[in-house]
Amino acid sequence: MNPWPDIERSIREASGAPFAIASRVGIGGGCINESHVIRGHGRAFFVKLNAPDRAQMFSAEAAGLDEIGRTKTVRVPRPLCHGASPAASWIVLEHFELRAADDKAMRTLGRNLARLHRVEGGRYGWNRDNTIGATPQVNAWSDDWIAFWRERRLGFQLKLAASKGGGGLMASGARLMEKLPAFFAGHVPPPSLLHGDLWSGNAAMDAGGEPVVFDPAVYYGDREADLAMTELFGGFPRSFYEAYRTEYPLDAGYEVRKHLYNLYHVLNHLNLFGGGYGAQAERLIEQLLAHV
Repeated sequence: MNPWPDIERSIREASGAPFAIASRVGIGGGCINESHVIRGHGRAFFVKLNAPDRAQMFSAEAAGLDEIGRTKTVRVPRPLCHGASPAASWIVLEHFELRAADDKAMRTLGRNLARLHRVEGGRYGWNRDNTIGATPQVNAWSDDWIAFWRERRLGFQLKLAASKGGGGLMASGARLMEKLPAFFAGHVPPPSLLHGDLWSGNAAMDAGGEPVVFDPAVYYGDREADLAMTELFGGFPRSFYEAYRTEYPLDAGYEVRKHLYNLYHVLNHLNLFGGGYGAQAERLIEQLLAHV
């Protein structure tokens, strides 16, 4: 089945202007969605496609981009519309001509991310669940950050791993979750607005040199969780961290807690892709347990 006539109609309805696809180019690199750049009537859009039953994933992504966009801190693509047909679900986004961010853009991104993290909510979580990659991410509100991280983040991923045959992690993971309060002595983080999935593959700069982030998994939590993930899977350059810390210095204990936060993403990669992520998760757990 062909989803493109429905996508064209969705764009026309959302924009209130004529639109028909004159060209469409598939974009590689993603492992969750199929992506395309479409052009017509002098406009260009970035479109992500998935199975028809993933419409809520795109709805949550659009809401997350709007949440970040309203802060006018970090630049994100504006969502135009999202929807589903029997052929596919989709989200249509503002299109940027992206390229690898240079040092100047990364310094700007560091400052802008710090300003995003100054945007605080009243509780931890968000007003809806979303996804981290293709994995459900539970964001039910909580007044207790340690309980939130134990139940909605590490506990959720550990149970998912056990359901897929990774039950060996449960025992060491349970010991770690019992000891979580020890990692937060003197650290009570405000509920900061987080991108939620901020690794090097989700940041770039546009043709004018302005940094852009995308593919969020938004919620309100400890800002250290966002910053920790920037150190995972290749990391960001030193200029980014210097600019961030100048704008918003980090609390004592971050160098240990960052491994606790990145365990969530390693477990998620185990659940998505398998492979060596199980051994990496086990090493992280043992490393964290050695600190308490």
